[in-house]
Amino acid sequence: MSFPKELPDWNNLKVIHKGTLPPRVHFYSYTSEESARTLNRDKSEYLSLNGTWKFRHDASPFEAPEWSSADPVSWDDIQVPGMWQLQGYSHPTYTNVNYPFHVNPPEVPLLNETGSYWRQFVTPSKWDGQQIRIRFEGVDSAFHLWVNGELVGYSQGSRNPSEFDITPMLFAPASVNTIAVRVYEFCDGSYIERQDQWLLSGIFRDVGLLPFPSDSVIDFNAVATIEKDPEWNSTRGRLITNIKVQGKDGDVRAKLYDPNGRLLHESVFPSTEPTTIYVPDRDLKLWSAETPVLYTLLISFNGRTIPQRIGFRCIEVINSNFLVNGKPIILYGVNRHEHHHLHGRAVPWRNMRADLILMKKHNINALRCSHQPNDPRLYDLCDELGLYVMAEADLECHGFDPVERFNIPNQQLMTEHEIQEESYKMAKKWTSDNPEWKDAYLDRAIQLVQRFKNFPCIIMWSLGNEAFYGRNHASMYNWIKDADPTRLVHYEGDREAISADLYSTMYWSIDALKKHVAEKGDKPLIQCEYGHAMGNGPGGLKEYIEAYRTERLLQGGFIWEWCNHGLLKRDGDTTYYAYGGDFGDEPNDADFILDGMVYSDHMPTPGLIEYKKAIEPVTVTLHQNGQHLEVINHYDFNTLDHLSVTWHLVKESGSTDPVPWKLPVIEAGTADLVEFPEGVSFTSEPTWLTFNFCLKEATAWAPSGHEVAWAQVALHEKQKLTIPATLSLPQSILSVREGPGRLYITSNSFSSQFTYDLIRGDLSWSTDAGKIFHSGPQLGIYRAMTQNDLGSSGPCIEWERFRVKSTSMLIQSACWYVNEDGSVSIKTKVRVAPTVLQWAMEAILEYTITQSSVTIHVTGDFTGSHPKYIPRLGLTLRLPRRYDSATWFGRGPGESYRDKKSASRFGTYTASLDDGLQTPYEWPQENGNRIDTHWVCVNSSPPDIPHSTSAGADAAFPVIKAMMDAPFNFSLRKYSIAELDRAKHPHELSELRDETELNIDYAHHGIGTASCGPGPLEGHRLEAGPFDFTANFRLIGHRQS
Repeated sequence: MSFPKELPDWNNLKVIHKGTLPPRVHFYSYTSEESARTLNRDKSEYLSLNGTWKFRHDASPFEAPEWSSADPVSWDDIQVPGMWQLQGYSHPTYTNVNYPFHVNPPEVPLLNETGSYWRQFVTPSKWDGQQIRIRFEGVDSAFHLWVNGELVGYSQGSRNPSEFDITPMLFAPASVNTIAVRVYEFCDGSYIERQDQWLLSGIFRDVGLLPFPSDSVIDFNAVATIEKDPEWNSTRGRLITNIKVQGKDGDVRAKLYDPNGRLLHESVFPSTEPTTIYVPDRDLKLWSAETPVLYTLLISFNGRTIPQRIGFRCIEVINSNFLVNGKPIILYGVNRHEHHHLHGRAVPWRNMRADLILMKKHNINALRCSHQPNDPRLYDLCDELGLYVMAEADLECHGFDPVERFNIPNQQLMTEHEIQEESYKMAKKWTSDNPEWKDAYLDRAIQLVQRFKNFPCIIMWSLGNEAFYGRNHASMYNWIKDADPTRLVHYEGDREAISADLYSTMYWSIDALKKHVAEKGDKPLIQCEYGHAMGNGPGGLKEYIEAYRTERLLQGGFIWEWCNHGLLKRDGDTTYYAYGGDFGDEPNDADFILDGMVYSDHMPTPGLIEYKKAIEPVTVTLHQNGQHLEVINHYDFNTLDHLSVTWHLVKESGSTDPVPWKLPVIEAGTADLVEFPEGVSFTSEPTWLTFNFCLKEATAWAPSGHEVAWAQVALHEKQKLTIPATLSLPQSILSVREGPGRLYITSNSFSSQFTYDLIRGDLSWSTDAGKIFHSGPQLGIYRAMTQNDLGSSGPCIEWERFRVKSTSMLIQSACWYVNEDGSVSIKTKVRVAPTVLQWAMEAILEYTITQSSVTIHVTGDFTGSHPKYIPRLGLTLRLPRRYDSATWFGRGPGESYRDKKSASRFGTYTASLDDGLQTPYEWPQENGNRIDTHWVCVNSSPPDIPHSTSAGADAAFPVIKAMMDAPFNFSLRKYSIAELDRAKHPHELSELRDETELNIDYAHHGIGTASCGPGPLEGHRLEAGPFDFTANFRLIGHRQS
């Protein structure tokens, strides 16, 4: 005797499918042309088996019940589609790369969680005599199927469909049938499904029954392209349709309707031969992401009609550029995993659609389905809304990288690039270059293409992700190019593009991209991943887009990634978005799954707003002649005629009303010089000429009036800001009294009182209305770390080595005197230095204090062996908690940093601590900074205690107005820097007790994308060096100010 008695299918490399039907294109059939033209699945011949099933969870397939003796009626209920870890069974696990089980391919452990599903169904009487198929759109990771107690078959390939003929197992029509499915968490296929996402299991996509008459269409190709002359002066659409039938061949009727529902063509052709339909130029409108024009093809055979939406477009490579409809396009894309914060990969249709509409509203034109085939309804939406799609095979085996890295000697002498190159060479032997895995690889290519071949939105196929490169990829490429020569094939792991039609990279710097296209001009290059959107970031997007628009062979890329993958978790009364490790999962990669341009609830992050601005299709700048505006149309196909344009002026004193602006016709991809609007001229007052480009008419993705782009042109010269002179009040003499380690400064005719701590350097300030400053201003160079700071190529490595986090301001000496105008000056020599080490930032802080203001002139430099770059340079104050909102003139309304500010336009804004000033990142970090601020007024809520009776009824709590001698940064928070560093979830943050933290900063280090990619560009880094700035704080609104 032995155990197991035989090799399980889920551990048998030679078994991929048992009893499944050949892969086919995704479609539904209808009993009438009228119902087919609705494209409504509910009107088709389809019976959904979604809903409530019975379910049992076991730790191993060998502990799951035998169906002959099972009592599933007594089991729990579970929802299909769904993932069992999100419905109360076991727990989710997150790893980015690592396999979560013992690595011994192709074996996975016998202790392999198993879900047993069961339900009943009844087939309609009208289906009698037809072949009945059951179709699973997605089951993770493998499953066996039984119908009425009989084993039907087995299938694996989690994100690919599986279809079975169950006709022989069914009872008579209108009888009750049972279906049983046993799902395995892991199978040998899990070795090539190690994508960067939650490990979740179950029947997570639609399940349904489809009837096929004995003579029926079971597959078809609809290849729509364009016949043209070289100059595109003469064109016509060509649609070639190939039909595959089961049973007897016969005549097929084809009808083609234009986008308005007008019948363009009708013909009858034998099912054994392809048919070609031509659309003359007068009736031809091309499909693109900008113009997603769809025709409708109806294929009728033996009483059934199949609808297929058709987009006429041409994809080709000419002069080393890939072209769509004769134009070299730029992909302004994102990577999108299927994820929902409640349902995991079982994403409802309405959420899919909401995602794509949000992408379109933010100028995104391309989608990489990373890293597996998506729900087929998504591609239908991309056809309709207009998004170019890279359709990717369900293939990744990145987990072999750490296996091989462990075996590389002398890693301490190697760069990360050298280690990766060596590891990848060795790792490919496990599956990618192993002929025993060829069938598994080919299966995933075939499933991908056969299912989605008729969607016009798909412009390229991808062989997978981070699976190294081997002979099995070459087999995939050759099969795809034979099956579909009309599209490109992509694979980043093939660094030399041997089995790919274009070069592809991940997270390269701009310099590296430019160097590549200068040296290798034989194929175009895209970045399949860049701009890692983890937490506060990405920084530097503007420069990437500028490179794409100026380097001919750089044709864009896909931001990593679309959404944070937080899962909603409840602990008692606390609800938060969980990441790796929060479910007790081990191993895990913690917060690396929070790297999206939308939060886990799919609301936009500041990163998405920044991306929209960077890729906007219209830009307006001051031409170098200084007399004209240059308007550039970055569309690939559209003019700007579909946009309404207005202009207005933004000043500190307010904004003017918008005025319509008429532009000349500017063709796609061209620029024009235009005159300034009438009456607009340069000025000495800070003024921005602001343009808004909005949709004239509603589209499928946005209403009329939606803002597509905007621009601001400065009408003033850059200048230092002027700190206003302090108002001197009659007889407002300040007196100074020295106490133990303190200076006490009091006005003889005004209610201000100041206390300066000669030991700590804190200045407190009170008026008759109460406290103004609790403490500060403290000179500092540290900010809470961002996830990009903490990345493997981020600056935190250096900052930790130099102990920047431990720095504090230390007083060395101070002197003071009363000035002739009644103000008081304090000159303090300070060191901002770390513990343990000797380097320091030495500075002189010169305070000028009046009855209603504090001005601080700060000069200094760095000494000793100091870090090359620092996180920030500025002043931190603690204010009473009632100071909880701010009004400012500068960039807004959202947060901005030196390499993440393009989306922030100049204006006057107001926000509060609970509504806008803080950015709610799901992993606490530095946030909420506003750059290029001219002034900020910090406002208070009504006092929560009565005013002093001696102050009088008019003693309103004053506003603090802060400014510098040059545009500056500010942030207002209810959390300390240390607290933002400490907490790992928002609910763990402890608010400052009765205080608010105000930062008035001279400069900040850039954000970059070093969480997975390059750090900030050199010009966006904050270098440790000499500095000289002045800050002023004054009271506004006090009864005597």
